[in-house]
Amino acid sequence: MPGFNELDFRNTNSLWCGVLAETLHRCGVQQAVVSPGSRSTPLVFALARHSRIETHPVLDERSAAFFALGIAKSSMRPVALVCTSGTAAANFFPAIIEAQESGAPLVVITADRPPEMRECSSGQTIDQQKLYGSHVNWYHELAVPEPAIERLRYLRQTIAFAVARSTQPERGPVHLNAPFRDPLPPVEDKEIADRERIETEFFHDNWQHFDTGAQCSDNTVFAPIRDLSREKRGLIIAGPGGVQNASGIAASTGWPVLADALSHERHFETGAGVIRVSAYDAILRNEAAAASLAPAFVLCAGGWPTSKILRAWIEKTQPAVLMVAPTFHNRDALHCRTTWVRGNHIAPFREPPKSASDDYRDAWARVEKSARATLDDALDAIADTDLFEPRATSLLAKHLPKQTSIFIANSMPVRDAEYFWPANDRCHFIHHNRGANGIDGTLSTALGVAHGAGNPAVLLTGDLSLLHDTNGFLLASASRTRGSLTIVLVNNNGGGIFEHLPVAQFDPPFEEYFATPQNIDFAKLCATYGVAHTRIESWTQFTKLISTLPERGVRVLEIPTDRKHDTARRKALLAQAAAAVLLA
Repeated sequence: MPGFNELDFRNTNSLWCGVLAETLHRCGVQQAVVSPGSRSTPLVFALARHSRIETHPVLDERSAAFFALGIAKSSMRPVALVCTSGTAAANFFPAIIEAQESGAPLVVITADRPPEMRECSSGQTIDQQKLYGSHVNWYHELAVPEPAIERLRYLRQTIAFAVARSTQPERGPVHLNAPFRDPLPPVEDKEIADRERIETEFFHDNWQHFDTGAQCSDNTVFAPIRDLSREKRGLIIAGPGGVQNASGIAASTGWPVLADALSHERHFETGAGVIRVSAYDAILRNEAAAASLAPAFVLCAGGWPTSKILRAWIEKTQPAVLMVAPTFHNRDALHCRTTWVRGNHIAPFREPPKSASDDYRDAWARVEKSARATLDDALDAIADTDLFEPRATSLLAKHLPKQTSIFIANSMPVRDAEYFWPANDRCHFIHHNRGANGIDGTLSTALGVAHGAGNPAVLLTGDLSLLHDTNGFLLASASRTRGSLTIVLVNNNGGGIFEHLPVAQFDPPFEEYFATPQNIDFAKLCATYGVAHTRIESWTQFTKLISTLPERGVRVLEIPTDRKHDTARRKALLAQAAAAVLLA
């Protein structure tokens, strides 16, 4: 077949892994990420020699796993992830958890010692059985390789099933534990007796029917939304879960859309007549407005947004909730009166009535206009050399090229995006690790997103998130990676998110144990990895640098800020926007 690589008959392991690699390819896997090690040698050889699988060597297993995660998030196709035995597999765990929580398809293959070498103090051997517990869609330990055609058929079917389970019935990671006996390199052993029979079966069209469907088909939700279409005080909350067409339902019903910064609805055109609300966190800080705007019904598309203010408001008002999410997992952390429907696309009504109360729609339009104008005007009035953290977010929204892929880090960056990124139609593709909300793997995931997109991409991050994954910079020099990554580094020398929590009142030990300033010279750090670094001195300089993105390479735009000063200003600005709602 076109693109087929001849199987490697030099020994049992090389044949076994050749069948494994070709099956991955036939089932839609186009990219693999591997980390160095001995026990995984047969797997690495097979993937590296396969002409149709792009294979990336990455030193650090944790970085490798998040890089694979980023590719999977960007392409929504399964990515193979391979390591050697022992604690190497444990370093995959954080990314696997994120992949399961956020629905990214990974085929994780951990090499292992054969059974006779376990539990006897053999080197680099740990218990890898079900290592990732319930955090994978499916687990299986492969048989120890044999050259018999019956075992190769088993391998082919099992790999095909594993790829299918990474995408169906929903996307997520699968784990295959793969034991190997020596010899691990492809040295000749001349023990394969059925070569002609194997060639006859595995070289021709017999594999065509092993098409597992690497892409999940859309699940379209029709009912019970139709039954609720006449609700007068209905509200749509578009969360980060990737459910499409919330704006189409808004256009049909008249329900306002509260669009999370990580949702499609904040960044793409919604059509005429849709009331799109982006300043809801500030609006709902106004107690009178929050009470008067309480909904009777909420359609939550994808999951609840980041905002604690919004979540607390929903918990307090207790509307009826219809939650639509592309997963079988429970997404309702608020424990509302919730009807749950699995799907990733909400079908439009053919002839639905406009149901929302004009007074209710108009009230949301007024408060959004006043709160958003207050936020935008205040940020636009900031002096050119006044490096107030939220200003970076608002300028990215306005000046990044259209259709740019943007990865937003957790902690303060994602909250500044929710507060200050205005609704627009610039068609930015937003990526994030909000499944488990951790800061680990931020840089590596963003590099994976950039490679998967193959175009210029941007990472918005704080200093601690970037420092937590500095080994990701090893990927920056990899000539095989496509696209480019501009890292917008908001350096406030510590954990800015903790300044907004009650623990900030207790210092000591707050500064040392929670804010944890690291006092890093990022110019020197970037120089170590050969990464371009620019220290931002003005917003004019910053705007110029983000308006046109480089085609290749990695660069850091460092914005030095004052953490404590900016925390107080951020709180004051949100309070000002909340107060402005009273004037609407």
